[in-house]
Amino acid sequence: MNPLIPSAKTIQIYLPTGNPRGLRVAEMTTRTVRLIEVPRIHIADFLSMPDAKQVGLYFLIGDTDSTDKPLLYIGQTGDLTQRLKSHNNGKDFWTRVFIMLSTNNTITQTHALYMEHKAIQIATDVGRYDLQNGNNGSKPHTPAPLQADCEELFHTLDILLSTLGQPVFEAIGIDTPNTEAYQPVIPDTCQSLQDAPAVVPDKQPMLFYCKAKDCDAQGYYDNDGFVLLKGSLFRKRHTPSLGKWAVNKTHELLVNGKLVEHNNDSYRLTEDQLFKTPSGAAQAVTGRPTNGWVEWKNGSGQTLSDIYR
Repeated sequence: MNPLIPSAKTIQIYLPTGNPRGLRVAEMTTRTVRLIEVPRIHIADFLSMPDAKQVGLYFLIGDTDSTDKPLLYIGQTGDLTQRLKSHNNGKDFWTRVFIMLSTNNTITQTHALYMEHKAIQIATDVGRYDLQNGNNGSKPHTPAPLQADCEELFHTLDILLSTLGQPVFEAIGIDTPNTEAYQPVIPDTCQSLQDAPAVVPDKQPMLFYCKAKDCDAQGYYDNDGFVLLKGSLFRKRHTPSLGKWAVNKTHELLVNGKLVEHNNDSYRLTEDQLFKTPSGAAQAVTGRPTNGWVEWKNGSGQTLSDIYR
């Protein structure tokens, strides 16, 4: 297969009330998917719109002080008005809801059930959000033509969610490409998958390393911060001058089982972990104040600052 490089895309964002922090409607100009971001405080504005009467897939998102991950609930319904009214009365955690609809009102309940099941599965595997769903959804019987439609719709949904700041399906780490959620659809003009255009995975990120007393870590810099990779070793002891945030972060990782005993001097990271800054990641692994932009170096000895600044 000779994959094509992902093409440039045009996405328009419409502000129904003129408030950039209020309702936002995102559409890819060549697709039939519409994603509406609704702050909870403005839920009544959405419910008054004709879109609220469609079949839809939705994502309730919020934050909590008890976890460093955003909270996420994924659902689907044939009656958005009643379902969102119920969640507004019954679920406390969410502050915004992202609602996927079709611009031509052609998404059926089967589409929504299939994509709900897929969304829960991928979001769970990726692990960027703390899922609040009690089950994995129900995957309906889906004929091949309908499944192809769902995969195409899902791919557009993935792009629009990321555009609005919610990378629900984008993997942390380098083992799983960000495009795993999208399975190529074979156009009628192609005889086989080998002839069909496909989205190619993002190129492998440049790895950076931090090796100091009792620590040996690796990771990479991306759009969201610095991803510390599974297997990295943290120094157990920290200097008195280490900031309180780094101390608390290490304790949190230990409590959640993401850091485990490696030897008398080091802990080992059990899963990829996203830090908001390179310095935060460097301070956590070294146990001392340090500038991550110069602490992290690639295989050639170049620092993050050398490469990205």
